[in-house]
Amino acid sequence: MNEMDVFYNPNGIGDVLIVPIEEGNRYEVKHEKIGDIVRIVSNEGQLLGYNIFNASRHFKLKDTGGIKLTEDLLAEIKNLFLENGIDDKLDVDLSAKFVVGYVVSKEQHENADKLSVCRVDVGEEKPLQIVCGAPNVDRDQKVVVAKVGATMPSGMKIKPTELRGVPSNGMICSQKELGLPNAPKEKGIYVLEDSYQVGDEFPF
Repeated sequence: MNEMDVFYNPNGIGDVLIVPIEEGNRYEVKHEKIGDIVRIVSNEGQLLGYNIFNASRHFKLKDTGGIKLTEDLLAEIKNLFLENGIDDKLDVDLSAKFVVGYVVSKEQHENADKLSVCRVDVGEEKPLQIVCGAPNVDRDQKVVVAKVGATMPSGMKIKPTELRGVPSNGMICSQKELGLPNAPKEKGIYVLEDSYQVGDEFPF
């Protein structure tokens, strides 16, 4: 579920590449067909995504199901849009959204006994402030961080939020939240071995 996925299921749906852009009410939408491209917009005018028909003619799609949107595939989609006179800006962030983080510090939340305020190094200039409720979180741990923009296996999208008045940007994940097999039943974050490199993508 990293970064952004597009979807291709030729046996189940047909030769259609589905490109979701935003979540929204997909039952109250407008469709605009331009060549093989169908632009899907909510009744309020929000762009929800595209369905690209005859996908196998336009793209070299080796995989099926959820497919990670790569720079190459994004460039092919943009070229197809240009050929059809569509000037939509596909400004998609393809950076890794599930990464290895290092807990630099952990402080008690001022308004909640069971919450901790953590500063987590994810390989960027400034550590992320993440509010975490896991009982086993501690400083000097390597952990899996779902950054803002990540979509969890449950379908939940990670957004900037406030927990009891304290800003939180991201989520320190448990094995269960990542959908990993044989995840322990006990509540707690997934503490990684020290061999993992901070900032690297965490594949799962």
